[in-house]
Amino acid sequence: MRSGFVAAVLGIALLWTGQVISADLSEGPPEPPAPPPHEEKGIWAAIAYSSTDARHGFFWGADKRQEAMDIALKHCDNAGGQNCSVVAVFRNHRHWNDDDQTGFPYNHCGALAVGERATDRLTPWGAKSAQTRREAEDLALQACETAGGKCKIREWVCT
Repeated sequence: MRSGFVAAVLGIALLWTGQVISADLSEGPPEPPAPPPHEEKGIWAAIAYSSTDARHGFFWGADKRQEAMDIALKHCDNAGGQNCSVVAVFRNHRHWNDDDQTGFPYNHCGALAVGERATDRLTPWGAKSAQTRREAEDLALQACETAGGKCKIREWVCT
């Protein structure tokens, strides 16, 4: 009985002094914190479009991708778009040596093509980006015209 009492007193004393060692210690050093998200460099642009009512908005000159997308959506909403979504995001180099190694291309221009007439109550459209205005317009027209009908460039922008 006396040994049980001594063990209990010793246990309480160790707890009180903070000298108890946990049996479930992790092995090895702690994991380093996750690195911050990789900064995407460049001058950003975005085009937003609402296919339900053929309204659009665009923005260029943003420092961040999300900023360009948010402002393009806001312009589309302000134009009366009921169902706006970002349909193209692109960027230009701010400095020629600013490649951020993310794999996101440095396409300098973007274009939105919209059908001249609705087919089956939907207006065909296409949005693409490319290195030049002409390439972006051609790609947007091709994407739009695959849905049928004749399309025209509604908007283009180069960063």
